[in-house]
Amino acid sequence: MKNFCSKRSTCRLCGESNLELVLPLKPTPIADHYVTIEQQHIIQETYPLDLYLCESCGHVQLLDVIDPEILFREYSYVTSVSSGLVRHFQEHSNQLIERLSLSPRDFVVEIGSNDGSFLKFFQEAGIHVLGVDPALEVAKKAVASGVNTLPSYFTAEVAREILQDFGPARVICANNVFAHIDNLRTVVDGVYHLMFDDGVFVFEVSYLVDIVEKMLFDTVYHEHLCYHSIKPLCTFFNMVGMELFDVERIPTKGGSIRCWVRKAGHSKPVADSVQLLLDLETELMLDKVHPYKHLLRRINAIKHQLLVLIEDIKLRGLKLAGYGASATVTTLLYHFEMTDVFDFLVDDNPRKHNTYSPDKHIPVYSSDVIYEQQADYVVILAWPYAEVIVQRHKNFLDQGGHFILPFPEVKVL
Repeated sequence: MKNFCSKRSTCRLCGESNLELVLPLKPTPIADHYVTIEQQHIIQETYPLDLYLCESCGHVQLLDVIDPEILFREYSYVTSVSSGLVRHFQEHSNQLIERLSLSPRDFVVEIGSNDGSFLKFFQEAGIHVLGVDPALEVAKKAVASGVNTLPSYFTAEVAREILQDFGPARVICANNVFAHIDNLRTVVDGVYHLMFDDGVFVFEVSYLVDIVEKMLFDTVYHEHLCYHSIKPLCTFFNMVGMELFDVERIPTKGGSIRCWVRKAGHSKPVADSVQLLLDLETELMLDKVHPYKHLLRRINAIKHQLLVLIEDIKLRGLKLAGYGASATVTTLLYHFEMTDVFDFLVDDNPRKHNTYSPDKHIPVYSSDVIYEQQADYVVILAWPYAEVIVQRHKNFLDQGGHFILPFPEVKVL
């Protein structure tokens, strides 16, 4: 059988090999590979999920790399199903058009463009766009909706082809994909050569500060190879003739950063926002081992509390369900060793209904099933959305059901 997992020995950003294991999580299958009833016979391997700190530049990353052909070619999630994310992209596109005074003469390229939801807003302003995304079916949907999209990974070679066919780009964007790429150097080399000398590269990624402070450890899964912070990013871009000149903290994905990058040698100064976050990261010692060891202790203390509570529920013969069937839920279930405790899972995404969880094949239903099956307790595995979930299912509580919230502390509602 082909081995779909390889392991790096050097830092993705600085290339050094001074790497320290700081957050050992339990191995998991590919986090979002929920299967149909016909696919249950397929064996789903588990792979290491360990976070390493580069003690040379401070970058935090997975070293175990799943073949991207397995992760992304048949990727099916489309941005347009999330109205909140579409609104976010509309605001971001307006910001870019206004801040950079973009006009129909300009060319915008998006790396990991998905179904073209972001690029459509530039098209509406008359701006020429091109998307690049390896998910074949999603790229087809983007093209069918009128957004020109290459069904490919963005590399230096692909960037040269785009330059030859379309000319240089004024703006290159990457939203929630810069953490997914193993060979970041070829991507940034491509960005550098495709971009005008006064162009900008703008990307959004989850912020390591938020992951550590809010205990968002379940956002660690094999798609997310990098857990970005400003200090190592500055080092990386300086190495490739570019500079990170501005950064914004934004609320998406539990806490993210929007980074603005340009070619080095610009006459305008770097914004104060960069130094402010560098100072914050220094204060939090994100380039040291300590905060991650402390994070692991906090996570495992909650794990122990939750397992004691669940053991009591099971001993009483009560019915237990989990609310959430996403990639983050897979990480949570495996690290908390809860893959065999739930009678079923529920989720609000219709794509997940009547599927089965990766490897252990826990059935997934619509959230209405917590009433039909008369669940006694429901653990909110999609815990960042707990407030919305509880509000939506007030009837469950009124009928005598109980919600269990695992984070930021174990609580029974």
